[in-house]
Amino acid sequence: MSPSSPPLDPASPEVAEIERALTRITYLSTRARAHERLMSLAGVPLDRAAVALLRQIADSEPMRPGELANRLGVEASHVTRQVQQLQKSGYVSRVPDPDDRRAQRIELTPAGQQAIDRVREAGVRGMQMALADWSPEELRQLAGLFHRMVDDFLTHANDMTGQKPAEPAHTG
Repeated sequence: MSPSSPPLDPASPEVAEIERALTRITYLSTRARAHERLMSLAGVPLDRAAVALLRQIADSEPMRPGELANRLGVEASHVTRQVQQLQKSGYVSRVPDPDDRRAQRIELTPAGQQAIDRVREAGVRGMQMALADWSPEELRQLAGLFHRMVDDFLTHANDMTGQKPAEPAHTG
């Protein structure tokens, strides 16, 4: 904490429970066995870093490797290596940046789009089975609250870094 930062109030029990639940979700979703099972169901031979990169590219306009690194919170060199591997595998391609012809942006190829679609479909099927006893209204509420939480996290993170806020992923 910097000397000019105000002291933080203790977290409410509710916020502490949310943090605990998110930690559990993160653990479950990042286990190597879970990733291997998901890739097997999807029929896609990609590591976790490659899937994260493909997901980010699929969810945005083509962007420069440095922008991808910022969005993923990793070093640019890491993204460069991943992009090179994904390009060799036919999942992404480099296209000229319309704003600066010297620069390049990364976009999905049809094979990359198909791969990420299969990964998402396999993930949704697993989630559907796990949440089969939830009502449609409970699922709508959970989805809305998750989107709101992520949007608020992004706004807070951008406020802390002085960056322009990212477009919300959810508008409802």
